[in-house]
Amino acid sequence: MNALINRLRQMPRELFLFAIASLVLGMAYSMMDSTLNNFLNETFTLDSFQRSFLEFPRELPGFLVVFVSAALWFLCSRRLGVFALGLAAAGAALVGFFSVSYGVMVIWLFIYSMGQHLFMPLATTIGMELAHEGKTGQRLGQLNALRNLATIMGSFIVFLGFRFLGFTFQHTFALAAIGLTIAAVLMFLMQPEKNLVRKPYLQLHKEYTLFYILSVLYGTRKQLFITFAPWVLVTVFKQPTSIMATLMTVGGVIGILFQPFLGRMVDRLGERTVLAAEAVALVLVCLGYGFSTTLFSENAALAIVIVCYLLDQMLMSVSMARSTYMKKTAVHPTHVQPALTAGLTIDHIFSIGAALLGGYLWNTFGFQAVFIFGACIAVVNFFFAMQVRLPAPGAKTAQS
Repeated sequence: MNALINRLRQMPRELFLFAIASLVLGMAYSMMDSTLNNFLNETFTLDSFQRSFLEFPRELPGFLVVFVSAALWFLCSRRLGVFALGLAAAGAALVGFFSVSYGVMVIWLFIYSMGQHLFMPLATTIGMELAHEGKTGQRLGQLNALRNLATIMGSFIVFLGFRFLGFTFQHTFALAAIGLTIAAVLMFLMQPEKNLVRKPYLQLHKEYTLFYILSVLYGTRKQLFITFAPWVLVTVFKQPTSIMATLMTVGGVIGILFQPFLGRMVDRLGERTVLAAEAVALVLVCLGYGFSTTLFSENAALAIVIVCYLLDQMLMSVSMARSTYMKKTAVHPTHVQPALTAGLTIDHIFSIGAALLGGYLWNTFGFQAVFIFGACIAVVNFFFAMQVRLPAPGAKTAQS
């Protein structure tokens, strides 16, 4: 404990503030994530297609984020983070207390999601800015591990609340809004970057074509985990809110150890190896989701799907390898945040389509078809991951 306290005291002020903000907002996100599916199911009684269609307004901000970021170019990364977290806090409160109808709830969810998606590339950009040279993956891994700790704390609060304290959905949404507000204040206390220049948000560069392709594949794959993996547990296996919160907790515990390890592997083995290994693992995960109920007993199938869910949750963190690849191949430092933001927009174009296609496949052919589709995406992802190459030291030339 003394060693931890001493380490916190030695931490640079900006990193300390960002780390605490990451912890608090991670708790808030965890409370929202472990509650939302059950809230939708119990409040609006959606069928599988309606649930997948809801991903359109929920994921639309991911498409719009590059345009919103461009409109707010005059805000530096840290001040834009304050705006994003404030927007997410307002959305969380509105979802919890003013969802008087399905249509109104969609509007509030859009606001929350807009703030959440605005902050996603900022979290990575700021994290890489606070890293030592050559240890970018390690820093992102450490910050992701901190967010996993936050996931444990947030989901544990939900578990205790629903199991013992008589929580309603409004309690968790209110706590999430408070946490996001605190994170926004901490971001505001960080020193803004100096020498702000207009960044090329609305430009795509041919040098980053492979990064954009990887973003397409990640967006498609990501949606299977966000939408259909928990929906399998909630609707096929009838798992309650407390169990979903428990899985978030277990995944967080695993992630505390896995995230720093993954960051070190990115720095040590390189992005290509890590991304290719992720693709292979995803094929196995998708097969587990899709065929466990066919090949095994109900209890064994549930155990396999839970393992797949936890592994899937861990593999989502491999996105850090895409970010470090982008940073290492950037021909100018000002390209990094706009390229990450553009990648987010691109991946959401395809994630929205994947959600709608997934809902159609589920309703028409059964949930197994969704994960066969996912396995095919993972195979394609493997072949593109093998194309990743880093420039030789000194090979990049600074361009504006």
